[in-house]
Amino acid sequence: MHTVVVSDLHLSEAERLDPKRPLWMAYKRPEHFIDDDFARFLEHVEAETEGPIELVLNGDVFDFDNVIQLPDEPEGTVDWLARARGLGSEEWMSRFKIERIIADHPVWFRALGDFIGRGHRAVFVIGNHDLELHWPSVQRLLREALGVEDDDEALVFCAWFYLSNDDTFITHGHQYDPLCAVPDAIDPLIEVHGRPRVRIAFGDLAERYMLNGMGYFNPHATGNYIMSLWAYVKFFFRYMVRTQPFLLWSWFWSAIVTMVVSFRDHLHPPMRDPLLVEEKVAAIAKRSRATPRMVRQLAALSVPPASASRPMAIIRELWLDRAFLLVGVLGLAWQVVLHINFAWPISPLWVFAALAVLLPPYVIYAARVKSGVFSKPLLDEQRAKLIHEITGAETVIMGHTHEPVDEAVGPVHYINGGFWSPAFDSPECNQRIGTQSFVWLRPTATGRREAALFEWAPGGETPAPYVLPTAQPKRKRPSLTPPRLQPKGA
Repeated sequence: MHTVVVSDLHLSEAERLDPKRPLWMAYKRPEHFIDDDFARFLEHVEAETEGPIELVLNGDVFDFDNVIQLPDEPEGTVDWLARARGLGSEEWMSRFKIERIIADHPVWFRALGDFIGRGHRAVFVIGNHDLELHWPSVQRLLREALGVEDDDEALVFCAWFYLSNDDTFITHGHQYDPLCAVPDAIDPLIEVHGRPRVRIAFGDLAERYMLNGMGYFNPHATGNYIMSLWAYVKFFFRYMVRTQPFLLWSWFWSAIVTMVVSFRDHLHPPMRDPLLVEEKVAAIAKRSRATPRMVRQLAALSVPPASASRPMAIIRELWLDRAFLLVGVLGLAWQVVLHINFAWPISPLWVFAALAVLLPPYVIYAARVKSGVFSKPLLDEQRAKLIHEITGAETVIMGHTHEPVDEAVGPVHYINGGFWSPAFDSPECNQRIGTQSFVWLRPTATGRREAALFEWAPGGETPAPYVLPTAQPKRKRPSLTPPRLQPKGA
């Protein structure tokens, strides 16, 4: 079977133009949607292929964290935080969000529904930004939007991985990222204040509570929101000083909320019925085309979330360490002057002399702190070896980082399929960052399938082999001939 893998589309609600803030979340406007490109892409893949196609939507297809609209008639309580930053992850909230996404992306849903209706198969592998796909009612709404019956296996939802054709292990990759990993991939629900909700990882909470309130930062490109202090200052005065002058306050309280919720949710045990443990594992295994043993072994490969294993990493990512330390430096300088003043009356202006001594070490520390986002590869040789031993897969495909990769890692051929979500180099959304890439696995005469990375350029009509940047170090790849793109029957 031909398998096509696409990840990180980040479909969200459409943002309407605000005349007072014309650049606010401009990346979410309909003119930047990838829906038409995706529809042409499916048509081309179908025209190039004989027989049924397996389309794997490998995580972050939807971005529940980026939906900030509120219902006119909510089914439950909408607290102050939801009003400020968007709904949480209770089931009715997730249903409302997917309804908004479906309503704003008719072209995308029509294209995928028609694709499935013509006899092809779609597999949703759940990622970190679409964790709310775990709710059965959300899955039913998607089936209705795509015109697929509940018991039709032409549309499948997989918990966090999928084994295609027994030769390819496909996972979004967030379970190998401490900032976005979920503590229990098998049981992702927790109970907070007596109400079940999906446990959301730190990285996604940061988007919900911070970036949703600072709409000039595009969450689809890390370079848009992870900057140096000087870069933040320039960005503020260029884009935000008139429309969001109290940015520091917005950042501070939302960072505190992100930290508190992340640590609080970690303390809640997963909602797990001990009488249904084996049934749940068996159901995950069936949908993922694996065995229950594989499910348990692969779950054990997940890294501990930073909220449990590296709390200081979370505080550093939020810049709260530098904020608290700066407050301490200012307080210490004032205390030094006060203590001296008891023995020898001096002017309060001497506080600047104390700051001249205390600030240089602070500046040195602040300059040395680096973001840990994607600081380590999702797949190292040890993890690749274990995945190969557990599943027998020769190829491993991931997404999550938005960085296309095609190389050999240990015993497997590793490909990161890149991303499709619109990312730009500035709030004006004039210059696109990256391209739309995907993975195509094709059968060969030898019985093996060959996997290759391709580019579907925005606005394009045909794909082309993806050329990796020369700056990226490349290791020796397996001796597979890359598939040729040619018309059917040529």
